[in-house]
Amino acid sequence: MRGTIGRMDRRSELREFLRSRRARVSPSEAGLRGYGSRRRVPGLRREELAQLSGVSVDYYVRLEQGRGGKVSTEVLDAIAQALRLDETERQHLHALVRSDGGPRPAGRPQRADDRREPRVRPGLQRILDTLEHSPAYVVGRRLQILAWNHLARVLIADFPRIPEENRNLARLTFLDTTARQRYVNWQKKADDTVAFLRVDAGRHPYDETLTSLIDELSAASEDFRRMWADHTVRDETHGAKPLYHPLVGAVDLTFETFRVPDDPDQALTVYTAEPGSPAAATLKRLAEEARPEEWQ
Repeated sequence: MRGTIGRMDRRSELREFLRSRRARVSPSEAGLRGYGSRRRVPGLRREELAQLSGVSVDYYVRLEQGRGGKVSTEVLDAIAQALRLDETERQHLHALVRSDGGPRPAGRPQRADDRREPRVRPGLQRILDTLEHSPAYVVGRRLQILAWNHLARVLIADFPRIPEENRNLARLTFLDTTARQRYVNWQKKADDTVAFLRVDAGRHPYDETLTSLIDELSAASEDFRRMWADHTVRDETHGAKPLYHPLVGAVDLTFETFRVPDDPDQALTVYTAEPGSPAAATLKRLAEEARPEEWQ
């Protein structure tokens, strides 16, 4: 499977994304009548989506195939509305259409921000360190883990022991043998991880390092291959995320994720517990007593 998933060209990405979204919307949900009962495809046909979007069938077919040329914002928004895309999906559609359509042209260099080594500002690291009773970390492009605090080492992974090039949240989720225990709802965590990598791929279409990561995960994990084929796009910013520690068992936590204003590719994630709850007491205990190596 290596090389067949991460290296799809942009036309294939656009085509499969639109097909998957058409399949989610039934004609009756879209308010169409007289569509009949004998249908070869689930969801909306191309001609039905074209009708709902106010464009010709030929134009929509060319757009779905990546041959639409310059497409107006109004047309893309009409398609997004007909497909009932959320804001993240709408932005992803725009990113796919606005890209060059094919793979990176031969000889085209990577962009400077694809090659640069990301760094976390000292002030942001100090914020992490002051969160003594809340696990927190910062990720960058491709879910690369850039910074963390003590409780994140205790509850997520002992990051300093992981080689920097492998210090990646997607690798930890799918390739670390303890991940299914560490994340109480591993399926949800895995779904969110793949969905965000799709968002990242849309924002940075010629990121060869991201392509290599997707190839690696595709070759090593059947779960990843299956989830990647769903073309789910989502940027989860808050919710419940219970974690597990062998010393204390499950810890019921919620998380909030914040984009760094002057570097939107960096995101700070903070886990917290309800004040006065058993989970809050557990975090305090782990902060004071646990050593990261006890996770092993």
